[in-house]
Amino acid sequence: MEELNGRMIACQILVTGLIARIANDSKDPLSFLTGFRDEILAVVRQVRIAGALDTDRVREIAERTVDELFSLMKPPSDGE
Repeated sequence: MEELNGRMIACQILVTGLIARIANDSKDPLSFLTGFRDEILAVVRQVRIAGALDTDRVREIAERTVDELFSLMKPPSDGE
């Protein structure tokens, strides 16, 4: 289980870095991140979760994980 958790954390870090890289290349990084986060949360809220006993709990954890990933990204620098 620890190996799986480690791999999941590594994937989260990778995804966060990719999102941040794309945002930095956009004209309005903050708007991009906000829109992207909203799209991801919409997917999490609508995706069908099969095989779980408590789908509401799984969905809640997934939403918290998305919020946590986006909270790790620092705001764009002001160029100083």
